[in-house]
Order: sequence, then C-alpha cells, then structure tokens
Amino acid sequence: MKHTISELEDIASQVRRDVLRMVHAVQSGHPGASLGCADFFTALYFEVLNHNPKFTMDGAGEDLFFLSNGHISPVWYSVLARSGYFAVSELATFRKLDSRLQGHPTTHEGLPGVRVASGSLGQGLSVAIGAALTKKLNGDKSLIYTLQGDGELQEGQNWEAFMFAPFHKVDNIIASIDYNGQQIDGPTEKVLSLENLQAKFEAFGWHVITSDGNDMAEITKALHYAKSLTGKGKPILNLMSTQMGYGVDFMVGTHKWHGSAPSDAQLEVALSQIKETAGDY
Repeated sequence: MKHTISELEDIASQVRRDVLRMVHAVQSGHPGASLGCADFFTALYFEVLNHNPKFTMDGAGEDLFFLSNGHISPVWYSVLARSGYFAVSELATFRKLDSRLQGHPTTHEGLPGVRVASGSLGQGLSVAIGAALTKKLNGDKSLIYTLQGDGELQEGQNWEAFMFAPFHKVDNIIASIDYNGQQIDGPTEKVLSLENLQAKFEAFGWHVITSDGNDMAEITKALHYAKSLTGKGKPILNLMSTQMGYGVDFMVGTHKWHGSAPSDAQLEVALSQIKETAGDY
C-alpha cells in the first residue's frame, strides 16, 4: 500500500474540512454528497489510481477518472489539489468569478485533472466507455474509473450505457455508484425508487461488488478487488453505500444538505467534529 489506512483517513478528514470551508465561503455548493464521498476519492487518488499530477488531456499510459455527478465538485477539487494537480491555495477561489474551480467541473478553464464537463447529470458513464474503448484500440492497459450518483440513475442515458458496456465486453472500466439514497428533492425511494440496483446491474451483465464507502479500509479493499476483476470480459460495478453529510452529525443522512451551505455558526460546529490533519488552505 502507498498509505496506511490511518493515513488515508487523515487525508479524508482534511478533505472534508476543505469541502465545508469552500462551500461556506461562497454560500453556494453541494456539501452533502461531497462529504459522503470523501473516503472514496481519497482511496482512489491516494491508493488505487495510477495517475500523474503532471496532467495531459489524453492521459496515455495512466488510469482516468470521470465524475458524472459533477455537483460534488468540492470533494474532487480538494483531492486533486491535495494530490498535487494544482496549489491547495487555489481552493479558496471555488465558485468565484474567473475561477478555474467552477460549481460543476468544466474544461475551458484548463483545470488539471478535469477531462470533461459534467454539469448535466447522467452522461459520465457514456463518456467513460468511450475512453475505455479508446484505451483498448490504443493497446493501453490502463483502466477507466467513474462515479455516478444514485439519483442521476433516474436518467435514461445511464441505462443505455449500462447495456452497451457488457454487450461490447468493456472490461477495463470500474464504475462506482454513490448509493446514499438521497437526492435534491428527498429520498430516492420517494422521488423515484431505484428498486434492487444490484439485481438490475447483474441482469445487464455487470460484475457487481458491494462496499461501504464510509469505511476507509473497506472501500480501499473493494477498489483493489475491483481492479483485480478487470480484463475478464465484464465491466465492474462497485455499488457503494454512503451517508450524505458523513462526518458532521447535523448533516448526516439527509437530503437537506444536498445543496445548502452552512452558516458561520454551523461551520464552526462542523469543523469542531472533523480533525485538521494537513493544514487548512
């Protein structure tokens, strides 16, 4: 391992502090799922992904990651900065005029690490499959990773992509679902039930694994295991249970913090619950 589980947990703790401070500073953004996915992003970028912070758009010879649920940009920006793609101090520009750190990731600002805009939900897997097929055509053995939210699975384009990948044996892709059961209008079960996701993905022909996305040891192990399953004729799906707002007691498990920023007093309480480990920007 590149890092111990304790070291990864410390990194994720600092990432959560970054998320809260970024969203609070401009009173805009999506802290809920960003907090819930901090462990996944930390495990991916600091332990599993074969990537190079000296960014090139084509990413030849390295693993690529595509974020589909682009509204959780704060957690991605924090991890990109903390892993060396750009200065950590730039996190202070989040969502400000002329910033490279827009609310949803875009490409025209030239932010290292971002290869596709993801403001419109439901498109990430389609883009990722295209990249995975390109890797195969180029004889590049590197892998493609994606993250989708569970709420965005209610969009039809996802299911076209979920059909396409097994049929065409796109076995160099690992897709993860942030399965937190919440979306902007409430619980997914009340907005539009996803029913049995594991059974659906298996019926479509994916190799499905399940994981706890808020247990660093488990999510790290799950991503390594998923990697071992590639190249065997099936795409891999990591159905990852998380809790929205994880790490902050008054945010956890509710859709109310999907896109709401904490007040000054709420930020103080939230930061008191999350250890500063690598220095605030």
